[in-house]
Amino acid sequence: MEKLIVSTVGKTYPIYIKSGLFITLPEIFKEKYYGKKIALVSDSNVYSLYGECLNAELTEAGFSVVPIVFKAGETQKNFTTLEYIYSVLADNYFTRSDMVSALGGGVTGDIAGLAAATFLRGMGFVQIPTTLLAMVDSSIGGKVAVDLPQGKNLVGAFYQPDAVYTDPKLLKTLTDSQFADGMAELLKHGFIRNINLYNILTDIKLQQLSVSSDSLSDVRAKLEPEMDHIIKESCKIKRDIVQLDEKDNGVRQLLNFGHTIGHAIEKVQNYNGLTHGQAISIGMVLITRLTEVMNLTITGEAKKIENALKIFKLPVSMPSIDIKALIEAIKIDKKARSDKITISYINKIGNGKLLEFDINDMEEKIYGLISNNTFTS
Repeated sequence: MEKLIVSTVGKTYPIYIKSGLFITLPEIFKEKYYGKKIALVSDSNVYSLYGECLNAELTEAGFSVVPIVFKAGETQKNFTTLEYIYSVLADNYFTRSDMVSALGGGVTGDIAGLAAATFLRGMGFVQIPTTLLAMVDSSIGGKVAVDLPQGKNLVGAFYQPDAVYTDPKLLKTLTDSQFADGMAELLKHGFIRNINLYNILTDIKLQQLSVSSDSLSDVRAKLEPEMDHIIKESCKIKRDIVQLDEKDNGVRQLLNFGHTIGHAIEKVQNYNGLTHGQAISIGMVLITRLTEVMNLTITGEAKKIENALKIFKLPVSMPSIDIKALIEAIKIDKKARSDKITISYINKIGNGKLLEFDINDMEEKIYGLISNNTFTS
């Protein structure tokens, strides 16, 4: 079993990574958490796949398990769902010594984590990610949040889990689109920090397999034997950055590469258009095109990013969208400060940088990029 240790100011916790780990969780939980009541938080899709089984096995192992299941989808990451979780916790007399267990993707981890952070001012919390995106990104680092109508993740906290249990075998039930969403975040880690990870994910054989099929089945089959290692390497990148800057005031903002534009796209589409990974994919390409024109990025890097993302059938160009609404969404991004916003970019593959942008200047450049495919530097 692969094990990474995350050490932050407030907490040190493990990330366990092993194919087949899921079926051993009752035994692990019995050793580590026996006597705790468990709130098993999951969306309706994941609960039917994995939650019912885990609930039964944990109950058989002697735990009192209370399932908390909500409708699947980003649109459910709101105060209504959060209040529902609070109500179930209160109705079942959960105490601070009990535990919230998030079984699912990023939405589940975010909202379950915020509930754990705030109910009774803090409860035990573990993550069991079931999507690639959650395994390499949202389950690590302690960011928990809900969305507002005005934007994504605007109400939240930093609340580190007690542990993360990652089983790459669970990825088999993902659709190609869901798998690609996670690959967008994996590639992002390579783009900003690790050229070796980028090289693994852009191997010529993967490129050939991708071109030869409309699906990702052959690409996924090629990567499957390596996924434990690939996920570990990706997690190490995020772990290392989080340890340097837990509260997102400095270097951690490197992890937002592509996210400023990506989150704005999601917001303008009311979270019913492109997926998170698709939006981030476009965001990474656009910001790199911009910084190439500004002579901050080596010419040709945007094309490399495009080619890498295309291996996993991710989009690389802006959909038809209200550009003015996009700019307004960027302005209320949580990374904005007054009339400035900090942007994560690369000067070359594997070397991420931060740049403070004047929002009005950025507005002009984005208009130029999308409308005329040109920029003023």
